[in-house]
Amino acid sequence: MNAEIERRRTFAIIAHPDAGKTSLTEKLLLFGGQIQVAGAVKSNKIKKTATSDWMDIEKQRGISVTTSVMEFDYHDYKINILDTPGHQDFAEDTYRTLTAVDSVIIVVDGAKGVETQTRKLMEVCRMRNTPVIIFVNKMDREAKDPFDLLDELEEELVINVRPLTWPIESGPRFKGVYNIYEQKLNLFQPSKQVVTEKVEVDIHTEELDKHIGSPLADKLRSELELIDGVYPEFNVEDYLKGELAPVFFGSALNNFGVQELLDTFVEIAPSPRPVQAEERTVQPDEPKFTGFVFKITANIDPNHRSCVAFCKVCSGKFTRNTPYLHVRHNKTMRFSSPTQFMAQRKTTVDEAWAGDIIGLPDNGTFKIGDTLTEGEMLHFKGLPSFSPEMFKYIENADPMKTKQLNKGIDQLMDEGVAQLFVNQFNGRKIIGTVGQLQFEVIQYRLENEYNAKCRWEPVSLYKACWIESDDPEELEAFKKRKYQYMAKDRDGRDVFLADSGYVLQMAQMDFKHIKFHFTSEF
Repeated sequence: MNAEIERRRTFAIIAHPDAGKTSLTEKLLLFGGQIQVAGAVKSNKIKKTATSDWMDIEKQRGISVTTSVMEFDYHDYKINILDTPGHQDFAEDTYRTLTAVDSVIIVVDGAKGVETQTRKLMEVCRMRNTPVIIFVNKMDREAKDPFDLLDELEEELVINVRPLTWPIESGPRFKGVYNIYEQKLNLFQPSKQVVTEKVEVDIHTEELDKHIGSPLADKLRSELELIDGVYPEFNVEDYLKGELAPVFFGSALNNFGVQELLDTFVEIAPSPRPVQAEERTVQPDEPKFTGFVFKITANIDPNHRSCVAFCKVCSGKFTRNTPYLHVRHNKTMRFSSPTQFMAQRKTTVDEAWAGDIIGLPDNGTFKIGDTLTEGEMLHFKGLPSFSPEMFKYIENADPMKTKQLNKGIDQLMDEGVAQLFVNQFNGRKIIGTVGQLQFEVIQYRLENEYNAKCRWEPVSLYKACWIESDDPEELEAFKKRKYQYMAKDRDGRDVFLADSGYVLQMAQMDFKHIKFHFTSEF
């Protein structure tokens, strides 16, 4: 494999909102050194919000509401991090992000263990056999017994685990971690600015007792023996197949245990993997460039109202100003200013290799799932839109700003923040989302980024289903009978907005030749 591709590592960080993912992302970036991006130097000071959270609403709420992309160099490796929103209302954004990464780091809170959102995201990783590393965070606070945590991880995430570091106590008694992989002891000093020293210790000598005291030294020795007896030897092949998850313990906020995670990660994590297209499997070391758009972000720079399409390079080498085929439009495009990101700070790049993620300027030409190639007609799959669960009418609250509102809705829907349906009965626009928080984000962003005000009006709906049929007469009869509940999505496809589970069930029974789809990809 090409040496440039070999040194790429592209991964997503996923976690429940409270697990401390933000701190981990910050510290991983710190190890990338004083990261200089587009003329800005990131200081080592800990800010109240993540570097990756660039929207004002994220800073106010202290949560991530959109996936952000960052890249940095570490030793000989080029690392791309995709920091996903932890909040379950934005799960769809996270599902799509997982299609663009080669491996995943799951952050788990040492006291709370595995939470619902993490369980759901792990299902997506299992479906795709994505290799997973688990980081148990917040060990400087009272945490569950580490053996209980390992049992819970195996049971809840349905994966075999193997600890590669081991905590010595937790909470105020937390002394540090023993690195099983490197056989070194890391002593904990609570500091947000300093990286703690490693001590090489033979755990079978009295030197260990000097560092942590005899009772803890004896306990550590017996626990390590137990680990060797109970858990299989760590096998990189099993990890790469997605069957075994190495586990690390630490405190991201205090910069502790993060470097061990990163050092092991770059050594064992996969370089770019083959990607499945509808036509064939695309190998990363193929000479010709291919890539797909997995995310679109509007207004990453509020001064320019610009949209950026994030493209994962699947094979070959992307070169600036080279003509590439946009497969859906079947037309050639050139990109004079492709960018790489550190949250919203960006720098123009001349080339990118398989595994990299680049931002392409977008003025409405891209949709999520679009493919770029050097001429081959390829379609990458696995970027569905899910059927929304909450619906509201969106109304213009300021008639003078109709144009701004329409533009804002268009760009935000391109991002995949939510879905827009136009009711065929009354022509009103309905926004469908997965969670309540998305309505607040849309309203906030329309007002702050597009200077447009909207108001929400309730509409009682149960589910949106895309419908199709091989029997045009039956389809017409259905649309006539359900006229009030028929809508079109942005691509002009027929959508049935069922107002209750019973109505949907009856429709499926009465119209046998109509297919009801709950994702937009069918």
